[in-house]
Amino acid sequence: MTEQTVATIMESEKQSLLCDDGIDNTDTLYTETNTVIHTTCSHNVIINTDESVPMTKVYKRRWYVMVIFCLFAMSQGGSWSIYGPISATTEDAFGWRDSDIALLTAWGPIAYLITTFPFAWLIDTKGIRVASLTATFLTLMGAVARCITTDPAYVTWTSNIGQLLNGLAGPIAYGAPPVLSALWFPANERTTATALNTVLNSVGSALTFTLGPHLVPFRGSCHVNDTTDNISSNVYGSITNNCTNQTRMISERHDISRYMLYDLCFIVIAFLLMLVYYPKKPDLPPTVSASVARNVKFWLICLTFGVSQGVFSSWQGVLDVNLKPHNISQNEAGWLGFYSLIAGCFASLVFAKFSDVYARHMRLFLLFLYICASGCFVWFIFLVEGVIQSSTIMLYTSIIMGTMFLTSTMPLFFEMACEAAYPVPEGITNLVLTLSSNIGGLIFLVIQMIPNIGTNWASWCMLGGIVSCIPVLALLKERYNRLDVDDTEKDS
Repeated sequence: MTEQTVATIMESEKQSLLCDDGIDNTDTLYTETNTVIHTTCSHNVIINTDESVPMTKVYKRRWYVMVIFCLFAMSQGGSWSIYGPISATTEDAFGWRDSDIALLTAWGPIAYLITTFPFAWLIDTKGIRVASLTATFLTLMGAVARCITTDPAYVTWTSNIGQLLNGLAGPIAYGAPPVLSALWFPANERTTATALNTVLNSVGSALTFTLGPHLVPFRGSCHVNDTTDNISSNVYGSITNNCTNQTRMISERHDISRYMLYDLCFIVIAFLLMLVYYPKKPDLPPTVSASVARNVKFWLICLTFGVSQGVFSSWQGVLDVNLKPHNISQNEAGWLGFYSLIAGCFASLVFAKFSDVYARHMRLFLLFLYICASGCFVWFIFLVEGVIQSSTIMLYTSIIMGTMFLTSTMPLFFEMACEAAYPVPEGITNLVLTLSSNIGGLIFLVIQMIPNIGTNWASWCMLGGIVSCIPVLALLKERYNRLDVDDTEKDS
């Protein structure tokens, strides 16, 4: 296709945005490429009538590109939630309070507000490679900052700087999966690809819930063995074998330092792999759907996603703090967070595949998942509040199933937002969508930082955010503009 033809296509796209709903479709034929552009008031459909000149192609290396992105998303998600599951240990080792842990978690949504629109511009102008490398580098620098020291006089500063830098990368790790899916995957794989890219961010968080308490155990009982004493002596100087507060805190700081180094090594690997090979885009697109007008339906989707997912993700990010008043230990809270997030990841892939097969029923899937999640979290709150008799099995089942249902909605929200906002580029659409969830999460964490407010309200707030979205989803009318374009090409 020549530059003149491309310019004409672009002009046709601009003109279509000025159409009224009542104007008939018009066809434009480009003879030198045998390409017909069907222009409607909602979108342009580009149809190739010369079968010898392919307009779309699906590349096998799309899976490699996705794996590289998944490594980055997993490292960013894990780094964001790295302090929450070890809050008891860090509070003991550094003299922190619950509000300090809330602030470390809050840097994620705070930084998200800063870089959402710069990253949207970067994706649109420089492409996904430059944006992803920039985000991975920020995550890497955040990990470096956290490894600088464990001295209580400075560690609060370095930890907060590290969390801020990691949070700046959030718009790409959290909001770019639909962009990658649209660039590399065909229409019948898009939702599944988005789910795979999205759940790896949750897998990173899930791993911190089990690795954190395992590698950084709470030493409140002050059982320090000889091996630990020797390691601590080499790093921090001579200590005695007697069990004292000083030896306990030194051992805890050593554990934290080692944990942060492990995290840094993983991020270095992800950055180097992305630097070596991570193309901007394929030579030919996988589908004909192009991407430019937002509407009321999109903003309703934004509101629903922001209120429910924003509050829930922040509630889960400080799960140990929220469950501590109910006599649930750091270790048990860690396993609860791990199992629930892993279950949510698997469920996301299952429902995403169903959504690819039944592509025009996303709203019904979302409504079903939200109703199920609400029921599970009502059960969970009644258990921890003592309304009904609790047991370990019931506690695990309620929170795991609730998280599973709610986490499964994320890739469906991403794809439905793209459909509703089409032909707005996927990068802009989903960064705005995820920005709404970070605003909701930030408000939740700021409230939690209020002195003496406690945490008993947090679970009720999380439940309210989920339940309030059910009426909106029940009344929301779906639009599948992007699928219409791809189906038109398929039928031609």
